[in-house]
Amino acid sequence: MPVLWILSSLLHGYVALRLLPWLVAWPIAAVSLGGLLALSTVLLPLGLRTLRRRRGGRDAALHWAGMVSLGALSSLVVLTLLRDAGLLLAHAVDAVWPAALGLDAIALGSAVAVPLLGATATAWGYANARRTARPVEVDLPVAGLPPALEGFTIVQLSDVHVGATIGHAYVSAIVDAVNRLEPDLVAITGDLVDGGVPELAPHVAPLAGLRSRHGTFFVTGNHEYYSGAPAWIAALRGLGMRVLLNEHVVLRAGDASLVLAGVTDWSAGHFDPAQRSDPVAALAGAPADAGARVLLAHQPRSAPGAAAAGFDVQLSGHTHGGQFLPWTWFVRLQQPYTAGLHRLGRLVVYVSRGTGYWGPPKRFGAPSEITRLRLIAAPRMG
Repeated sequence: MPVLWILSSLLHGYVALRLLPWLVAWPIAAVSLGGLLALSTVLLPLGLRTLRRRRGGRDAALHWAGMVSLGALSSLVVLTLLRDAGLLLAHAVDAVWPAALGLDAIALGSAVAVPLLGATATAWGYANARRTARPVEVDLPVAGLPPALEGFTIVQLSDVHVGATIGHAYVSAIVDAVNRLEPDLVAITGDLVDGGVPELAPHVAPLAGLRSRHGTFFVTGNHEYYSGAPAWIAALRGLGMRVLLNEHVVLRAGDASLVLAGVTDWSAGHFDPAQRSDPVAALAGAPADAGARVLLAHQPRSAPGAAAAGFDVQLSGHTHGGQFLPWTWFVRLQQPYTAGLHRLGRLVVYVSRGTGYWGPPKRFGAPSEITRLRLIAAPRMG
């Protein structure tokens, strides 16, 4: 934990050092910003320290405050770095064309702008994160789709992250929103929880109320393995979900069949070699004449394996779409796709931005979603 205190002090200190000297002309603004930075320096490590503790009471309040502080600090550090880069450029221009720019005015104006923009992004992001995710309509083109499967609907939930700041009321609102969509099936593509079954089972319980024609299907994400995957698999089965562990089910729609398969998380083999993610095994024994083959895989980087195995569609999450700027621009360093609809050969990949959030209650530039996916016919690719 000393590392957290040191890191928090360094990052908050950098923001203070770069901004506060320019705000001395407005003592109230300088004192207010300095006080908030000092408070945040303490709250952030305290909030992270309470991450795995019991819900409620002082620990819950500290965790909330620490997570909000983390989200605010992230924006402040990025904006301060951008300000410094801009000032460096302004000084370079001034060296070539002296007095062409008012350097002091630029430095002062940007010092005022950074905390204002940071506060706006944090407040806006908080409101976006805490509201119930809105439905997003997406068409999935499948080559040679039989008429009986045209319009088949899947509602996808992903990355809810039930835990210290997401609980029963949040989950209940998601269930109500899904049921209003009247889907053919519900797919939950991992990272449902951040914590153990004894603590979080009451907050996940509303998911038993999900309603669809063919039921609710679940695949593990990396956070299930952090939280005790075997216990959660058993608990979710107890709620009536079908957990797909490198396996598939065959669903009938009129005179056509749909193969719905699921793989364990891409990293599952690091936690349990017996649960290594395997798209080929997930499709083994599936009927050759299936009208569509749909794979649920938590991480987008399962796509090459899914394409090689012969799937038509892959539904994933994991990325949160970056959750908030500027991290939306860095997801591609770890995953092939950040969000939305993509194609890899004949495989159509949809990546959800997630239905909840992780860590800071903040979504800025990457809104959460409940995704209503509809199968439609597309020309068969050669």
